[in-house]
Amino acid sequence: MKNIKSSLLILLVLFTILSCNDSATKETTPEFKVAYEKFTLDNGLQVILHVDKSDPVAAVALTAHVGSAREKTGRTGFAHLFEHLLFLESENLGKGGLDQMSARIGGSGANGSTSRDRTNYFQTVPIDALEKMIWAEADKLGYFINTVTEPVLAKEKQVVKNEKRQRVDNQPYGFNSSVINSNLYPEGHPYSWEVIGSLEDLQNATLDDVKEFYRRWYVPNNVTLTIAGDIDVEQTKIWVKKYFDEIPRGEEVPKMKKQPVTLKSSKRLFYEDNFARAPRLTYTWPTVYEYHPDTYALTVLSQYLSEGKKAPLYKVLVKDQQLTSNVSMYQNSSEIAGQLMLSVTAFDKTNLNTVAKAIHESFRDFEMNGISKTDLDRIKAGQETSFYRGLSSVLGKGFQLAQYEIFAGDPGFINQDVKHILAVTPEDVMRVYKTYIKDKKFIATSFVPKGQMDLILDNSQPATVTEEKIIEGAEDTFDASLVAEYEKTPSSFDRSVEPKYGKSPDLIIPKVWKRTLDSGINVLGIENTEVPLVEFELEIKGGLLLENINKVGVSNLMANLMTKGTKNKTPEALENAIESLGAQIYSYATNNSVVISGTTLAKHFDATMDLVTEILLEPRWDEEEFNLLKQSTVSRIQRQQANPNSIAANEFAKQVYGKNNILAYNNSGTETSVKAISLADLQNFYTEKLTPKLTNLHVVGAISEQEVIDALTTINTKWDSKDVTIPNLPVVKTPKASKVYFYDVPGAKQSVITFGYPSLKATDKDYYAASIMNYRLGGGSFASQLTQQLREAKGYTYGIRSRFDGDANTGEFLITSSVRTNVTFESVALIKDILENYGPNYNETDLEITKGFTLKSGARAFETLGSKLNMLSSISNYGYPNDYAKQRQSVVKDLTVEDIQALADQYIRPNQMIYIIVGDAETQLKKLNTLGFGEVIPLN
Repeated sequence: MKNIKSSLLILLVLFTILSCNDSATKETTPEFKVAYEKFTLDNGLQVILHVDKSDPVAAVALTAHVGSAREKTGRTGFAHLFEHLLFLESENLGKGGLDQMSARIGGSGANGSTSRDRTNYFQTVPIDALEKMIWAEADKLGYFINTVTEPVLAKEKQVVKNEKRQRVDNQPYGFNSSVINSNLYPEGHPYSWEVIGSLEDLQNATLDDVKEFYRRWYVPNNVTLTIAGDIDVEQTKIWVKKYFDEIPRGEEVPKMKKQPVTLKSSKRLFYEDNFARAPRLTYTWPTVYEYHPDTYALTVLSQYLSEGKKAPLYKVLVKDQQLTSNVSMYQNSSEIAGQLMLSVTAFDKTNLNTVAKAIHESFRDFEMNGISKTDLDRIKAGQETSFYRGLSSVLGKGFQLAQYEIFAGDPGFINQDVKHILAVTPEDVMRVYKTYIKDKKFIATSFVPKGQMDLILDNSQPATVTEEKIIEGAEDTFDASLVAEYEKTPSSFDRSVEPKYGKSPDLIIPKVWKRTLDSGINVLGIENTEVPLVEFELEIKGGLLLENINKVGVSNLMANLMTKGTKNKTPEALENAIESLGAQIYSYATNNSVVISGTTLAKHFDATMDLVTEILLEPRWDEEEFNLLKQSTVSRIQRQQANPNSIAANEFAKQVYGKNNILAYNNSGTETSVKAISLADLQNFYTEKLTPKLTNLHVVGAISEQEVIDALTTINTKWDSKDVTIPNLPVVKTPKASKVYFYDVPGAKQSVITFGYPSLKATDKDYYAASIMNYRLGGGSFASQLTQQLREAKGYTYGIRSRFDGDANTGEFLITSSVRTNVTFESVALIKDILENYGPNYNETDLEITKGFTLKSGARAFETLGSKLNMLSSISNYGYPNDYAKQRQSVVKDLTVEDIQALADQYIRPNQMIYIIVGDAETQLKKLNTLGFGEVIPLN
């Protein structure tokens, strides 16, 4: 390769964090290597390659050093809008080409993200499709802009505006970020506006604006390409040079200057939030940019102040004064500036002045006592585990390498980064507190429910928030079917020819081991040494299914209480023991089970399982923790009552299952049921409903079968083995005719929809085949008809999907989305039409795309520890064979168009479904009466 600068570097990451308990475990950590090779093309493109032979896949990420900070005032949201545009078409991929190719090659799905400082595009693909991905990414970078036309821009504006409505306008506290940033940063500062931009600016974007943005920022000398996975380095270099080398270099991109801010005075602002059901107070202090020496101590400070039983904020706000169930605090560092955020969502009717006083009391506690070396080491241990988790996939490794290259100037900065983390001292933590928080100016926002201004912080002023008015027919129309006409960009070879596949990788099924212990516990495991981590999941069948329908919420409270101390450890002592190992242990309940799960370093597996044993066999039943849990659960239920997505899910369950079926109820319970639950109810559930005979343990990671079995000795011998019967559920019948239900949320900017009916269980013979049938309907993202019609053709929504959602006990067919309020009827009618015609119109092309994706995506099916854990869960809970993934390939290969049509005819039932719509009844309800399903039934 001519004139390519190349350097081969090895990243050696060696953590030397020692446990405070010398007898805990062996402390030898092997070297963990992330090898990479970096080179630069003549046009300035930075390329980083990493070899990982663990799975036959490759992750390709294209990162442009441009985010919202590079935008102009009055043209905010451009970087994010451009992220959307780049997926739609390029000269040689054609219209929808990347999404169509992703489906054919079995990719994870083309995706992207935008931040203040960068935009990235990424996908993990089977290794035989690597050249195709390099070809496609080059086409996006160098051969894209001619395909953007006025109709294309008009349509994507609608999609992005729908995303803003869904993520900001229609969410509790959705405007909090914009209020903070517009006041923290002075007017014109690159961080004073939101990444997603304003609706007005998005609407005003012109085609010339888009082309100017592309030509300025989407040039090779402002882009980093990372490729990680089972690659041949030399061949990959050849492909990169072939497809990227002739893309012309752009104008030089200046380095962003650091622009830290200093507040002249504190600002207190308030907003009455239509979707909030509890008051929230947020403090923000200006701090430092990313990789500044103080970021490391600020990160430790925020964790120590807010996380865990020993945290000063927890002790005062949660335990002593019981003002909230949780305090969130974090350091948010970006390229040119940073901010420290502290947020408290208080309990119902809590005055935020009381919260503010409690925060300052917590700070005084820290000023007096500081942070101990023991607590500092505990936090560092958790950072070690988090670091490894971030590198557990090839995409994670690629992301991290690109991050260091762009913002630290060197992928090898990882070594220096680690040294900075380990070098933080207690004195550093106190120093940054005094430098950035103590007696410093801040932004304080009070977001309160409508009509509760008496709760806001004293001396607060109204925040400036621009809310969209819902007007019928206000959006521009466009014709998405128009084909762009343009002159192709010259190239030295025919780029319209898609590269051929490489050698097809075999489907590699992880080796599963199984043991049944004397107590009845079924243990399944997969040994994998890619990273020095272990993930586990102890699943006890029952959960909500074993509850009394008149007192729902017991299993959820019991599961959460189990990690709040043990017989011999106070809640604080247990938490400290877990965190000192760098481990994470969670306990929670689902509709079907009670689960204790976690992640730990392999070297600490024995010690972690000792703690799991205590949690399971010797719960503390702490009265104070129980009362705190009840209060936080009631608060969460109250907040869910204003969240359109939660409302839709809860109302759907009620209509599908009926009041006599326990599954009609959210396992958190209701305000009334939770308040009625006693500690004795939890103890009785624990004693009567938990048994090893209904327990599966799944373990994945750098641990052997014998080591796992040895760690279970006490659980196996000491846990009382008793018979527990899970009751049969009432028969759930498919509706004879469709009904439409409407839940009114006045002023909603979107309508949240949940449609469906009771359907297949995961153990039913047609379940997998029906899921395959659904791929082209709504399971295949951009390869699905629902997405293509409602998002791409009409601009009604940001996203929509359909799925068969089954387990061992029940199943549902579901369609979920959020659509623009003023097209609610049109969206529902279009969905109904798509469902009615899906089976009859299904053809050979649909089947070819479905088979291509399903068969080829098997190469990446079990890449991560999480995916392997899910595999074990399917085997143990549904009775699937160890090689079920291979058997399913045979099912897919044998499917015909007629088979799919028969499945669609049997399991897609638009005229026998429950239609739940959560939105603005005043403007939308009446029109839905003409849908053909009778009068709409109001739910509130």
